[in-house]
Amino acid sequence: MAGSSSNHKSFIVHGPIVQYILEKTAYPKEHKQLKELREVTAKKYGEKSVMNLTVDEALFLSILLKSMNAKKTLEIGVFTGYSLLVTALALPDDGQVTAIDLDKEAYETGLPFIQKAGVEHKINFIQSDAFSVLDDLIKSGEKSSFDFIFVDAEKEDYMKFHERVMELVKIGGIIAYDNTLWLGSVAYEQDDEKYSGMPEFIWKTRDFVSQFNDFIVFDDRVESSLLSIGDGLTLCRRLY
Repeated sequence: MAGSSSNHKSFIVHGPIVQYILEKTAYPKEHKQLKELREVTAKKYGEKSVMNLTVDEALFLSILLKSMNAKKTLEIGVFTGYSLLVTALALPDDGQVTAIDLDKEAYETGLPFIQKAGVEHKINFIQSDAFSVLDDLIKSGEKSSFDFIFVDAEKEDYMKFHERVMELVKIGGIIAYDNTLWLGSVAYEQDDEKYSGMPEFIWKTRDFVSQFNDFIVFDDRVESSLLSIGDGLTLCRRLY
């Protein structure tokens, strides 16, 4: 499977179906600079390139952002910037996405493609620990000001991220959490034969993802939906 899609991500949906979705409906719609970034990321980072969105998930988020008329967004966890470029392309010319990641080198891998796409002016990349930036945003009067927030960082921190971003997203705004099916591990036990070959780091962190999913269901501050796209995508709409 090409690019940022991996065999692990096809565990949720059967491989031939994933291949059909990607080849027949997703790849033909992929922006040229996104395609080039996906290919460069796969070549440079190998299996680690799975950290990028799948192309079908990226197209879904692009449509969502445009439908929301999102203008001010926040991204926690950038890697080489595939999801960041998706967002920047979807925002209007005066839109702004604040992107936070400690790994500036990975971000700079994607920067030439962001520049070629002509959307660098929409991006404010901050090389930092995310919690310190989020706390600064809260303290500096940015509460309830973001239309959309995308979270794709350490899974053990999702619960802590949620409390911060709930302060930053506006009422009616959307928070999207990536990897909330965690290669399908949340639905299986570690000794299940089908999943015995999954990476060790998945099993070390699956409980954090499972606990987060359980929490979101009963968080009355949001209405939420866990979608079986990519590696699982949870959308939360802030109610109050």
